Amino acid sequence: MPSEGLELPTLEIPSLNIPRLCLVVLIGVPDDLRADFARRHFAPEEVQTSLEAASERLSRGLLTVLNAPHLRALERAGAAQLARDQNVQAVALVLDPPLADLDDQSDAQSDAQSDAQTRQNVTDLHRELGGHDSPGLRVEGFRTAHRLRSWAELEHIHLRRVPLNPDRRELHGPFDLIGDVHGCLPELLELLSELGYTAGEQSEVKPPAGRTAIFLGDLGDRGPDSPGVLRLVMGMVQAGTALCVQGNHDAKLLRALQGHPVRATHGLEITLAQLSYEPPEFLDAVQAFLTALPHHLLLDDGRLVAAHAGLPAHLQGRDSGRVWSFALYGDVERQGKSENGLPIRRDWAAEYHGPALVAYGHTPVQQPRWKNRTVNLDTGCVFGGQLSALLYPELTTRSVPAGAVYREAGRALMEVESDERGA
Repeated sequence: MPSEGLELPTLEIPSLNIPRLCLVVLIGVPDDLRADFARRHFAPEEVQTSLEAASERLSRGLLTVLNAPHLRALERAGAAQLARDQNVQAVALVLDPPLADLDDQSDAQSDAQSDAQTRQNVTDLHRELGGHDSPGLRVEGFRTAHRLRSWAELEHIHLRRVPLNPDRRELHGPFDLIGDVHGCLPELLELLSELGYTAGEQSEVKPPAGRTAIFLGDLGDRGPDSPGVLRLVMGMVQAGTALCVQGNHDAKLLRALQGHPVRATHGLEITLAQLSYEPPEFLDAVQAFLTALPHHLLLDDGRLVAAHAGLPAHLQGRDSGRVWSFALYGDVERQGKSENGLPIRRDWAAEYHGPALVAYGHTPVQQPRWKNRTVNLDTGCVFGGQLSALLYPELTTRSVPAGAVYREAGRALMEVESDERGA
């Protein structure tokens, strides 16, 4: 036994994070090397050898491992395309121990021809992948690529499965989901008060016991105090009393703060003018906040989805450019514009039949609109309408009227018939 007080050295086990839902592509030779790695790190049902079987499993929202040599870009193209089709990340795990170690590990009875073929395959793989971090894999469509170059890594690596940024299924509420604020700070404070939140000094907000606010994006632009709204929401998120998803106006503001060329229109010009009076550290904080926002949230064991412009069932809980685009902009007609020059938005909610309740905004309506287990909470506050919230799981709504018409609407607020509480 060690002497009392003697500290033993600890073995630091390397770890890699992989998304809880993704397509893992094993790359390397020989076959038994990949098979052994797969046995130690994945359940048998997770490992597939064909694109068809992998596609079926991914369609059910299950982590999937594709086990094949994948030595050449053409062989990997199908895997990368499958991940795109299923709106999941493609993660490459390159098993690449030194050739000498492969020779040591090979069966003593293996024939020289087989060994020579293995060495040639490894040489081809190195030629394909290039440098240490295999940058070519990202060009091919792999979101991340990990290269394991020693037997120690292969044997001791720990794969940690981490939830995707939108995945907050462990949170069960109760929630207060708030529609597009667009800089309307007075109305936001009034609505929060109606919901039982108490605003204190320095934009501190105390929620009712156990409740969490969820902001559905488009915090700024057009309204009288976008910096004030940002400061309040950022403070609530930091305090753990609120969550927020990114809206299309938030994304455009982020691009402007990052120095990208954007057209300062549709209210962004107002926000930028208001922010010009703020200190640089506040602008840095806003940029960091907007960067970290998820494109949607999956909550309450998947029973509730929050997304700025909505999200159909097959995209919920997934992560891709297609998911981001739909969550921020909706089902937009890619060709053509409306008479007033605005994008044509298809009514995705009219065709929605998913089991989760989807709370969204983006398209202004006169009253909260229930349709097929969806509820649109953008009631056009900045255009002189209302600021609205959904109480979950109560499934009741609260609204406060706008104090003024801060901006004339580019299109009329939609008059729609509403289902009874999304039934």
